[in-house]
Amino acid sequence: MTPNTSYRLAFTIISVVAILCFITNISLGSSVIPWEDTLQSLLGGTIEKESWRHIIISYRLPKAFTAVIVGSGLGVSGLLMQTLFRNPLAGPYVLGLSSGASLGVAILVLGIHLSGIAAITFFVSKWSTILASSIGSILVLLSVIAISNKVRDTMAILIIGLMFSSITGGIVSVLSYFTPAEQLQQYTFWKLGSLGNLSWYDLGILSSMFIVGIILTILAIKPLNSLLLGENYARSLGVNIKKTRFLVIVATGLLAGSITAFAGPIAFIGLAVPHLTRQLFHSSDHKILLPAVILLGSIIMLCCDTVAQLPAMEITLPINAVTSLIGAPVVIWLLIRKRKMLF
Repeated sequence: MTPNTSYRLAFTIISVVAILCFITNISLGSSVIPWEDTLQSLLGGTIEKESWRHIIISYRLPKAFTAVIVGSGLGVSGLLMQTLFRNPLAGPYVLGLSSGASLGVAILVLGIHLSGIAAITFFVSKWSTILASSIGSILVLLSVIAISNKVRDTMAILIIGLMFSSITGGIVSVLSYFTPAEQLQQYTFWKLGSLGNLSWYDLGILSSMFIVGIILTILAIKPLNSLLLGENYARSLGVNIKKTRFLVIVATGLLAGSITAFAGPIAFIGLAVPHLTRQLFHSSDHKILLPAVILLGSIIMLCCDTVAQLPAMEITLPINAVTSLIGAPVVIWLLIRKRKMLF
């Protein structure tokens, strides 16, 4: 079997699995809806209970699409960071975007109490949280971009991103120390992540940011392949390192920043999915890895969300807890199975 034939077969299989996971995710929940009725509802056919159609269209379908965007977006962000820094432990939040978003939400939720404003429920809403998270991510992103133009060493940017995370984490710790339990609980709930709070309108905005991020990633595919062999080799091929670095950082900022703003900081997906994809496809070519990461990230996130829903039960688990419990063992298994990463 030729490599192209094996790739086509692999893409066909994971595409079918992604569709099956998508339908399964929609059909399972506190009330289990039969597959036949789920499909009929999506196709506009007749179903046994009309209330099921409302549940699917208004709640479960947006949540399933959110899972697809979150899984694929974080997977692509992780792939970009691992290639840019040539570091297998780099993830989508290595530039400090998650910490910046956390700081924005912490200032909103925890800072209101320190300012003496009692009506916290008036100020803390879904959109105010999204706005605060976005501002925090954007400020960190702009800082990283500004520094990247002055620093020649790519690894220095990685260290600077980690330092941003430490600084913002310290500020959040100080705010948390002086904040009562009620306000602190609201911040903790946001940190746990959620896929089910988005309406179709919210999903439209998130999708727009996701599409722009993916387009920028596609534009960077050829330079990314060159960077796999080192910056000096890429320069000898005529690759503009500064331009490529800027493109990758902006794409990661759009993908990881918007996802964090709308769904909260989701752990381990961005770190685990690129490694799992390389192991399955035995390739480091981004023309292969990019669509594979999008599909595999969607599958893993849909599976995590299905587990978090605890089908036929009234309670749900925090999505961040599920992704950590699944993602961490996957990374450990990959490291044990194959010590040499494909870079």
